[in-house]
Amino acid sequence: MIKQVICINWGTRYGARFINRLYGMVARNITPPFSFTCFTDSAEGVRPEVDCQPLPELDFEMPKNTKGKWPKARLWGERLGDLKGPVLFMDLDLVITGSLDDFFTYGDPDKVILSRNPAKPFERLGQTSVFRFPVGKLVDLQRRFLADPQGVADEYRYEQRFVTRNAPGGIDLFPRPWVRHFRYDCLPTFPLNLVQPARLPPDARIVIFPGGVLPEHAIRGGWAGREGWTLSQHLKGLAEPQPDGSRWRYLRHFMQPVPWVAEHWQP
Repeated sequence: MIKQVICINWGTRYGARFINRLYGMVARNITPPFSFTCFTDSAEGVRPEVDCQPLPELDFEMPKNTKGKWPKARLWGERLGDLKGPVLFMDLDLVITGSLDDFFTYGDPDKVILSRNPAKPFERLGQTSVFRFPVGKLVDLQRRFLADPQGVADEYRYEQRFVTRNAPGGIDLFPRPWVRHFRYDCLPTFPLNLVQPARLPPDARIVIFPGGVLPEHAIRGGWAGREGWTLSQHLKGLAEPQPDGSRWRYLRHFMQPVPWVAEHWQP
């Protein structure tokens, strides 16, 4: 069985640099045969091993004032390029640190299986940063979303909550140790994060980076928008007015450079 990995890229936030790194990490951590397909609006600069296919066309107006990544709904159609059967979706801004093979054999191949969302510990909520689904399985969700994109986004806020609660046949979750959240599972709690770098939990195979902090920020240290800042620079910044008015929030948002992210996040 060929292992099918997919990702999606639109706009200019990520592009070839992230696509090429994701492919490199996949190739180093998977047993062939495998395919790697990126549905994208631009294949410029993408390495030739990546099968770049056009973004699936959808006629809808993007929901406003929502944090969910609703363009992922393009992947929920009856067809997905020339792919058939189960596909493993991965966000472009994650770091692969171990074998991916078990993600393709875990559970029922006809099930929708998501990574766990640690940000909502009292809600059984999946994370669509890494999830497996059979092509066409989510077509009913796509139709429901297209019928009222803003209404669905207002009700569920995040596309992962919409998928978790409405996937046909329900969802399963990958084992928690396999997929870890960088800020929740790796970064030391304040104030230890000021002096200790983030740790890689044992048995972690993928580390996801929701919330604006990217792997390149972790490599340089500081924070998003303050990449490469030292602790001294960070503390001096307390004297400056903060955009949200919260010096406490500013103080907590700091990290030392993370060598293991630099080691794994390579093309």
